[in-house]
This record gives sequence, structure tokens and C-alpha cells, in this order.
Amino acid sequence: DTAVLDELKDRCPPRSDVTPETLSAAYARISRHPQSVDELRAVARAEVDKARRSNRSIIFKMGHHSVAEHAVFNFDIIGISRRAIEELEKFRLCSYTEKSQRYIKLKDDFVTPEEVIRAGERESFKDLITAQNALYHELYRQLKPYFYRNNPDMAEDPTHRSVLNGWAKEDARYVVSLATEGQLGMTINARNLEFLIRRFASQPLDELRRLQQGMYDLAKSVAPSIILFTDANAFDAETYPDLGREAAALMGPPAEREERAVTRVDASTEGDIRLLAALLHTVSGRSYGECHSKAEELTPSEKTELVKTACRRMEFYDGPLREFEYPDLTYELILSATCFAQLKRHRMVTLTTQPY
Repeated sequence: DTAVLDELKDRCPPRSDVTPETLSAAYARISRHPQSVDELRAVARAEVDKARRSNRSIIFKMGHHSVAEHAVFNFDIIGISRRAIEELEKFRLCSYTEKSQRYIKLKDDFVTPEEVIRAGERESFKDLITAQNALYHELYRQLKPYFYRNNPDMAEDPTHRSVLNGWAKEDARYVVSLATEGQLGMTINARNLEFLIRRFASQPLDELRRLQQGMYDLAKSVAPSIILFTDANAFDAETYPDLGREAAALMGPPAEREERAVTRVDASTEGDIRLLAALLHTVSGRSYGECHSKAEELTPSEKTELVKTACRRMEFYDGPLREFEYPDLTYELILSATCFAQLKRHRMVTLTTQPY
């Protein structure tokens, strides 16, 4: 919390060691120094300039980028569009808590893209978004009594009324634009922050470039030695356009297709067997090949019992065992931006999206 840190620094003699860089430098030395970790951290704090030189050498010259992951930043991200939030939350190894546009009734706050202003369309854009927002409030006004009428048991219980109100807000939200303002709290380590800054620097959207510049300036002021490769680059800027041109040459324009909402396009062959083999392999001391062969021989009741044993003691806060990751399913989904706002929260999957 920089406000607290600044307040504490104001009450102390001048010091330069209030930086996460000393953590990265100290932890980088663990593998080659016999001193204890707390001693290494004390040395790094006492010699900040030396710690910064060490970071640049170890992280960037020697290529040990994971050392930068020990430095962690928390950002308050305020007043950015739903469109920008989608791009921000593509970075999976970070933590986000976002202002809910289901539980909080929206006001008329929205972002006007710089591209729209430069095109001379500020007023027409404002008129359109204002009309959409007015319809949002009208939809909410009508949907709220609709849900109360259709769920009388819940409506009679005061503890359930917030759920009904949330349903009304959630359905009304379908009309609002991706320009709608949002906010979130974000936790990110230095390695992923550098990746984000570099990728956003190559993005065509003005809002994303301004966002990455603000994050970079704030991080650089306290940790200049662990965020270095931040410039726009051809890989991030040109790879997808290059692929798009090749795809157009190979496939031509897109054809009409059946608008099915959910299509399973691929799945692991013998997914159940892969799961059972992985469960047996973890605990048996046998090779994976032996376990796979045994899984194929099991009777249906033996297979069922093995999976039940893997799940029997789970509580509501438990996730399934890692072995459940062996079977894969791939889906194509056709869905609204409003629905995607919920799907994108599940970051430990592979999500790729076509442009709007």
C-alpha cells in the first residue's frame, strides 16, 4: 500500500530500500550462497544499488526470469472500459477482483475511445451510449417486478430479494456497451507485468497503450531493475495480422455457418481411462503404461469406485485432484459479450477469441 509506505517514509530518515527489488535479488542468491535467506535479504536491503545490478545480470543477462516473480505489485485499476478489462484479464497468472456489473446497478459512466474522438464522432457516440444506458435502466425497472412475479416464494423471503434484484440487473446488462466503465483490483508479479506492458505497447487500442504506460510508470518508480523489456515489438504487433492474411489466402472469406451456441470439437480419446491411469500412477509406484493397461481392464463398477474414492472426501472449498486434468475437452462457443464477461474469469483454461 503505497500510501502507508509513503507515510512511514516521511517519518524516517531518507532510505532507498522500500522496493520489491531487494526480494528478487536476495532470492536469486539462494542457490549459490550458504547464508540463510533472512541474511541475504538484509544484505540486499543494505546495498540496493548492488541488488539492482544483480537483478539486471541474473534476470536479463543470465535469463533467470522467474526471479522477477518474487516482486509483486497491487494496482487499483479505475475507470477503464469493459473492452479494456477483457484484454487485461487475458493474463492468466494474475489475480483480479472486479466491480460486478451484475450486483451493482450501473450508472451512466462510460469511456469514449480516443479513436472515436479523432474520427469526429464524439457526439454521435455519446448519443448512442446514452440511449443504451437509458434502455438499461428501463429494462431493470421492468425486469425487477417480472422476476418477483415469477418467483413468489423467493420474493416473500427478504434474504432472497437481492438475488432477484441481481437477476434483473444481469439481464438488463445485455444492452450496455463495451464502453461501460469498470474497475478492479489487480495483483501481478514483475515477470507478468513486464509481459503485459510489452504486449499492450504493441496493441492498436489507445486505451490499452495508455493503461500500460500508467502501470509501467508506477512500477518503474519503485522497481527499475526488474521490468526492462517493455517496448512494442513486431512479434506482438504483427503475428496475428500475418496469420490473418495467410488464413484469408488459404480459406477465403468466412462462409455462413450454423449458429449453434455450443459445439464440442475435440476430446481426449478414452478420457476416463486417462483419468483412471493417472490416479493409479500417482499412488501405485508402477509405470504409467502399466497403470493405463490396468485401467483398461477394470470393470465399470471398479472404475466408478476409483473415481468416487478420489472425490469422496471433497468439501465445497476443495478442487478436484490434479489427475482430473489429464482428459481434455475442446469447445467452440458462440456467445454474447455479457456472457463472456463471466466465462473469462476462468483463467486456468485455454481461451482464444475471435475479434468482435
